[in-house]
Amino acid sequence: MDVIQEQLMDIWIYLTGPELWTTLLSVFFKVIIIAIMAITIVKVTRSLVDKLFTNRTSGPIRISQRRENTLKKLIKNVVAYIVYFMAIVMILGVFNFDIGPLLAGAGVIGLAIGFGAQNLVRDVISGFFIIFEDQFSVGDYVAVSGIEGTVEEIGLRTTKVLSWTGEMHILPNGNVTQVTNYSIHNGLAVVDINIPYESNVADAEKIINEVAATLPDKYEYIVGVPETIGVQNLEVSHFVLRVIADTLPGFQWAGERNIRKEMQDKLYKSGIDIPAPRLVMYSTEEKQKLMRENRERGL
Repeated sequence: MDVIQEQLMDIWIYLTGPELWTTLLSVFFKVIIIAIMAITIVKVTRSLVDKLFTNRTSGPIRISQRRENTLKKLIKNVVAYIVYFMAIVMILGVFNFDIGPLLAGAGVIGLAIGFGAQNLVRDVISGFFIIFEDQFSVGDYVAVSGIEGTVEEIGLRTTKVLSWTGEMHILPNGNVTQVTNYSIHNGLAVVDINIPYESNVADAEKIINEVAATLPDKYEYIVGVPETIGVQNLEVSHFVLRVIADTLPGFQWAGERNIRKEMQDKLYKSGIDIPAPRLVMYSTEEKQKLMRENRERGL
């Protein structure tokens, strides 16, 4: 009984003594300082990254706006991951955890996971190539893996593409095997205009060229005056005139819609109607008469 009382007394002295509380306060302050330092470093780094890219046209790093959005987010995320990982390791050291065996065990576990997560490794490696080869960037309009839309986010493992109808598609980077990027070079608007055979080709081209000359002033995404390249096809009831125009990247579809609208309005006001399908019908007597006339002509 005396032994138990002595042990309880020792515990009470330890709990109320200055040594325990001094140690706890020391650990607490060290953890707080490490956390504050980690948060501060992340915030300062993000601010420096923003300032670094602010003057990209005059500074040492000169990149396009489209790639800037991608690299800024990637750099901030990578720095945050590294800083927070180091902070966790330092906090474990404050609690006297042996970090060496922990890191060694994590390496072995990571190796085992790597063999079982080949798709994850493939996605991460593909993400690096997408970013550093500049295959596409945030804000680009792309067609990838059967999906068309605007790139919302590029991560090391996945890419988010927002379709024009509002669906958000999340693609593993390893599935990005072929990309069509509409946002790098100027687009080409191709418009076919149907003209009835009753109309003269030269008159139709003159009207079309007059309208084309006004389009760059009306639509800022149409680069230069659209060009009429001539008769594209001869159909049953009409011939087809093709008009092409350079547009800003990703605006070729908007250019086509507005060129059609402007051309149709002017042609209609000029007396050139939209051609309609035609059906010619013969009665039996007319058919026989036509056949006799053809025989007499030797046809």
